[in-house]
Amino acid sequence: MQKIVKGNEMQKPKSSVKVLTKTYITMTSGILFSVASLSSFAALGEQTQDIQIEKIEVQGKATNLVGDAISASEGIIGQQEILNRPMLRVGEILELVPGMVVTQHSGTGKANQYFLRGFNLDHGTDFATFIDQMPVNMRSHGHGQGYTDLNFIIPETIQTIAFKKGAYYGEVDDFSGAGSASFNTIGKPQAPLFSATIGEDNFQRYLVAGNLALNQDHLNYAIEFNTYDGPWTDIKEDLDKTNVFLSYNSKVKNGDLKVTFMGYDNTWNSADQIPERAVSTGIIDELGSLDTSLGGKSSRYSLNAIWENQNFSASAYVIDYDLNLWSNFTYFLDNPTTGDQFEQVDKRQIYGGKLSYTLFSNWSGLPVSNEFGGQIRVDNIDQVGLYHTQQRERLGAIRNDAVDESSAGIYWENTIIWSDPIKTIFSARYDYFNFDVNSNINTNINGIDLSANKGTENADNVALKANLIYTFNQNWEAYISAGQGFHSNDARGTIVQVDPNSGESIQPVDPIVDSFGFEVGLRTHLFGKLNASMSLWQLNLDSELLFVGDAGNTEPSDSTSRYGIELTTYYSITEDLTLDIEYAYTHAEFDKLANNNNHIPGALEHVLQAGIHYQPQQGWFGSARLRYFSERPLTEDASVTSDASQIMNVNLGYKFSRLTLKLDILNALDSKDHDIDYFYASRLANDPIDSATEDLHYHVFEPRTLRLSAVYMF
Repeated sequence: MQKIVKGNEMQKPKSSVKVLTKTYITMTSGILFSVASLSSFAALGEQTQDIQIEKIEVQGKATNLVGDAISASEGIIGQQEILNRPMLRVGEILELVPGMVVTQHSGTGKANQYFLRGFNLDHGTDFATFIDQMPVNMRSHGHGQGYTDLNFIIPETIQTIAFKKGAYYGEVDDFSGAGSASFNTIGKPQAPLFSATIGEDNFQRYLVAGNLALNQDHLNYAIEFNTYDGPWTDIKEDLDKTNVFLSYNSKVKNGDLKVTFMGYDNTWNSADQIPERAVSTGIIDELGSLDTSLGGKSSRYSLNAIWENQNFSASAYVIDYDLNLWSNFTYFLDNPTTGDQFEQVDKRQIYGGKLSYTLFSNWSGLPVSNEFGGQIRVDNIDQVGLYHTQQRERLGAIRNDAVDESSAGIYWENTIIWSDPIKTIFSARYDYFNFDVNSNINTNINGIDLSANKGTENADNVALKANLIYTFNQNWEAYISAGQGFHSNDARGTIVQVDPNSGESIQPVDPIVDSFGFEVGLRTHLFGKLNASMSLWQLNLDSELLFVGDAGNTEPSDSTSRYGIELTTYYSITEDLTLDIEYAYTHAEFDKLANNNNHIPGALEHVLQAGIHYQPQQGWFGSARLRYFSERPLTEDASVTSDASQIMNVNLGYKFSRLTLKLDILNALDSKDHDIDYFYASRLANDPIDSATEDLHYHVFEPRTLRLSAVYMF
């Protein structure tokens, strides 16, 4: 039986018998599966053949998850919500996760900065991201641990995004402290279309998408080309991005098979963060650059296969990835003559897969499901390096390593319905990591012998998670959740003996950093119009990963604690007119530092997002969205803080029967606020030799820009 849910229309079936529900997002069509027995499990005994699948097509955040969710801070984002959202960069797709802020401190081709639950996640340190069960986060990455680059994603190919905040979910492994998001690509035949977008600063984007029928099977395809020069004073970004998506979908052995190829290639120039004093003294303006030769090039090619049915899910993938990234955050601080520009290199292949089996049964008359699963991942990193450069020319290697990093994890998730209102979900998982590091060079540009920076290390981790769900009725549900999460540290840090800059002896870091969080929450769905949730949460992390300006990466720091509240509300004023408000408050601090010196740099205290959307089937449509994030400390003593930032994006368009015209007005109010702020020491070319000036370094919002799109459906 299939039920189509348009926004807020979902109604739960009434039943006097105990019903076991197992909810997940199928990879073939973005459909939420509810596995429910039509009769009492006590009567079924061990038999499971009478279990049927209720398919509920997810249309977005307005979908009623009462009876299906594990916590108050998880949800599902539908394809139409993704396509309706005006976005400057594709990475902003993660801002559809309530409370998430996505910014940028460099060029369009680089991974974004992410902020959630008081974390400056840098490029993804404590938030796990997946696409079709493939991990996106990069371990032991050349730029930063957990690096999450979403530039390979074509938004039109994403059917749903399932997000889970907190560490309460058994199947999520590395980088799971703050939460996770799983992108699910389209499985149903893609409607043929051609899309063209042109905008200011030579923005151009062209997309061709559709499907080919292959007897009972079909092949979805999408090809995207994107160029952009940016609004910067003294550089052209010269973005040149190509994405390819091919997905073969078939029915095999009473299950759904999807085999997908994704290809991504990109080059760009960067306008990085700039020091405030360079602007105030007139050396550059806010859109200027001190080093005009920064930028990067990157590629990602992947092939993955997923097969799943009611009980089994199996996937395997292979990824080929490389990145060359040129940055300069301190200008002439360490090298007064040649400058501080550096190149970060990452070249790797990733192999892995996932297998899970769900068994439905009963224990003493109680409906029960047990999911057993496992994941493996192998990163063969031929080169992860750091070079001193000038005008993108290598002057010498600071560090250059080869890394083999592998992990294997198993988990068990048990669900029991104790009575009509009470359900528990208990999870346990075990993960094992192996690190093998070899230096590709003996002596670096600083004359330091790095031969000791090699070796092997291994570590394991056990994590327990528990959830108690109380369903008051079809419209109200309460949750208590607690769980352990973790993130792995860079493999090079687990075996390091010699600092590649100073030559001093240093201590290795712990391979795995634990976290523990809990929350209480409430979810409601009222009048067929209002969908809202609230959660009170706390998270303790054994070691924080913080951005280091002069190194251009993240380094482990002390243990931290966070607590906060999140409120989300989605209201359908009419069938076509909706309003949403999302608010998050976080208090974050270091555990072992004095009260006047325990602030976490970059931790956002307040985040508010609000939007109004008018989306009829045809005719005029439009939306407006405001994002606000508060000032935040930039130093541990909070003597330096950033200003608050707010930005509004708007779109307006008209839908004909086959043609859609749309105008995006990005940064509609032309805000001069900042995307990102850091406080650290740097030296300008005309500063005294051996001087180091601590200063605010920031990246301003791009000025208001217009982009006009035409989409023709064949």
